[in-house]
Amino acid sequence: MTHISIDSVTFGYTASPVVEEVSFDVDPGEYVGIIGPNGSGKSTLLQLVLGLHRPDVGEIRLFGRPSRDFVDRERVGYVAQDVTENTKAMPITVAEVVLMGRFPHAGFGRITAKDRERTWEALRRVGIQHLAERRITKLSGGQRQRAYIARALAGEAELLVLDEPTVGVDAESVEAFFDLLEELNDDGMTIVLVEHDIGAVLERTDRVICLNRELYFDGPPLEFADSDALDRAYGTNIRRDGTVTVS
Repeated sequence: MTHISIDSVTFGYTASPVVEEVSFDVDPGEYVGIIGPNGSGKSTLLQLVLGLHRPDVGEIRLFGRPSRDFVDRERVGYVAQDVTENTKAMPITVAEVVLMGRFPHAGFGRITAKDRERTWEALRRVGIQHLAERRITKLSGGQRQRAYIARALAGEAELLVLDEPTVGVDAESVEAFFDLLEELNDDGMTIVLVEHDIGAVLERTDRVICLNRELYFDGPPLEFADSDALDRAYGTNIRRDGTVTVS
């Protein structure tokens, strides 16, 4: 079953559309990178996919059901930008954050031994089991993002949606973070990644979607590098190695 189906979607907060006539599908096992300039509608599109907004025109379906009516939320893991100010309001441990992923599976709100086992499996999978009892507020940006991915894994998510997760994360941690995403994708996780680093998207993902209100490109990274889509969407030039110059 197609995990995401976006059919001729238009949406705007005012009379002017932020997203206009966008259509594409995401199939199981894909690793899709979405790029576009600031204000191009990338984050809004993810919010539409997650059912936080209703399209003005068109339809979005998650696992075959309209996104606004989709109830199996544990099948979708969402990782937003690392916003430190928000985490300061959560004085809880890493293990407790990851355990939250089990809440949809907990019958009558009771946490079982199986739930705790899945939590530890997820912590080990992302390599932060040694941080389990540390406060989430005490982690680095990269560690926090791993914790949020672990929460999705604990919830047995099939689709991972990430909105510029490397903003504010140091370069070394970013590389390790992308390595983790590749490993998860190799294991069958479907990934949709909004990312500001165009070079990373070209190098790491299997499919590039270029958006600036409208859809400018949808296809393999090498074809994108050979096209004029980036120039049209950004007013930039790109070489095959992913180097970008702004005109």
